[in-house]
Amino acid sequence: MSENIFPSWPDSAPKLIDVAAGRAPADVVIRQGIWVNVHTREQLPAHDIAIVAGRIAYVGSDASYCTGPDTQIIEAKGRYMIPGLCDAHMHIESGMLTPAEFARAVIPHGTTSMFTDPHEIANVLGLDGVRYMHDEALMQPVNIFTQMPSCAPSAPGLETTGHEITPEDVVEAMEWPGIIGLGEMMNFPGVAGADPKMLAEIAATQRAGKTVGGHYASPDLGPDFAAYVAGGPADDHEGTCEADAIARVRQGMRSMMRLGSAWYDIESQITAVTEKGLDPRSFILCTDDCHSGTLVNDGHMNRVVRHAIACGCDPVVALQMATINTATHFGLEREIGSITPGRRADVILTSDLRELPIEVVIARGRIVAESGSIKVDCPHFDWPASARGTVHLGSELTAKNFELAAPEGANVVTANVIGVVENQAPTKALQAELPVQDGLVEGTSEVCQIALVERHRGTGGVTNAFVSGFGYTGKMAMASTVAHDSHHMIVVGTDREQMALAANRLAEVGGGVTLFCEGAEQALVELPIAGLMSDSPATDVAAKAEQLGEAMQACGCSLNNAYMQHSLLALVVIPELRISDLGLVDVRTFQKIPVIEAAQ
Repeated sequence: MSENIFPSWPDSAPKLIDVAAGRAPADVVIRQGIWVNVHTREQLPAHDIAIVAGRIAYVGSDASYCTGPDTQIIEAKGRYMIPGLCDAHMHIESGMLTPAEFARAVIPHGTTSMFTDPHEIANVLGLDGVRYMHDEALMQPVNIFTQMPSCAPSAPGLETTGHEITPEDVVEAMEWPGIIGLGEMMNFPGVAGADPKMLAEIAATQRAGKTVGGHYASPDLGPDFAAYVAGGPADDHEGTCEADAIARVRQGMRSMMRLGSAWYDIESQITAVTEKGLDPRSFILCTDDCHSGTLVNDGHMNRVVRHAIACGCDPVVALQMATINTATHFGLEREIGSITPGRRADVILTSDLRELPIEVVIARGRIVAESGSIKVDCPHFDWPASARGTVHLGSELTAKNFELAAPEGANVVTANVIGVVENQAPTKALQAELPVQDGLVEGTSEVCQIALVERHRGTGGVTNAFVSGFGYTGKMAMASTVAHDSHHMIVVGTDREQMALAANRLAEVGGGVTLFCEGAEQALVELPIAGLMSDSPATDVAAKAEQLGEAMQACGCSLNNAYMQHSLLALVVIPELRISDLGLVDVRTFQKIPVIEAAQ
């Protein structure tokens, strides 16, 4: 296991003291900027920052007394000096990138600290996968803290994963140097019902003095919510309205408000601060899931902060929500999150607090990006062969695998249908009248087929159902081995032949996303590592993902970032309706339900 751990404040204290006292020169001095102090919510002009050993030694009006002949001078030129941005909750795998390439993509956007939950790879490779992510994270020039995944499977009994995470795994991981806490506790019914396994994982985390991540995806704020909070989760990012945010912070949780590629949950919740006047200290910004295209073209946490400001939040308050509030939540207030002595020297220079252009990024005391270009190397972990051969279908699939038989004699059936909701993680539980042809249930112009193909053990299992909202036309199918959280293979299509072609293609390339139309492949994003990630540069992956998006649009889909919606259709911990390898799941009741409700 990598031991590339940044030297602690106590280990660096002698150097910090000598520089602050003027007895030794600083390594770096940032001169004459506006110090944005997130502790006091002040903007203090004409200040300097002195840095030694990657940490801040002094912040004040004149650092010339600790400047030597070899001190690197960075001229702020009156620009704002703000702390490096922190993403409080995210999944690196959602960017289709390894930790190294994800870091390379977000560093120019000013993200210098990330709190990542690798539960996607945990479902595929188990504890080994978490260790690989953790080790590559520690190799990076910025701070990537790993949360030990808590729920693999996310809903026991309703899905089958490639590997399971156990309380013993959690106990072991709490000793790893880069583990900051427990990843989102998605099995909220389990916590509310005092499930011993879930409580054992929480207890192991709390006894290690670390933070328990939350995930309460139900709109019910009654006794089940109270029981969940009492169980120990310390934050939640699943709120979608003001009432959700208020309920969480009133109970002592942090409300994590997200803006990902497809999740737009800040505008509807930040009014708790901007209109209701609640104390902003309990509110935190995050991304949760960001697609590679978003990272390359739109930004990362800088995009989130800009959005919060556009929603009416004071710029410095928005910065607090992406810096000191996050650091405090994870017990790192004395390590990151502000420009103050002893902290890691993670600093952004920007000429405008509202538009937030990221002009210079400094991490651990050195320039890591400037004017959108990265200036440092992001080392790669040597991923083993076992992480690259993870798509096992058992045998080649045919159109027959995607047939759904109607009850004998039926001409029309009433089917339970997953309804996609644009820009939100939840789906709707719908019903639709579907025709029967030659004994098989068929889709319509509004409803197409969805299948969950088992890909971990080669069982040959295929679960078939129906989904609406994508707007697909013509004979097409899209398949993905990114299928949160069990990460089997999701295939959505209007034609069973195309569905088989798409599924077999992903088995051939070792995982990824592909779209077929009229027998021809229109787009392919190869994700050879666990069927989830590529170790190619983000720009290359984003270009292929853009081609995928264009192919989806050409097939009639106009949803914003529809791929993210596609990849979450198997997430059996977010209401209302999902698909798993065991069947169709009503997440409101955590029960399997039939695809065919009635026949006529």
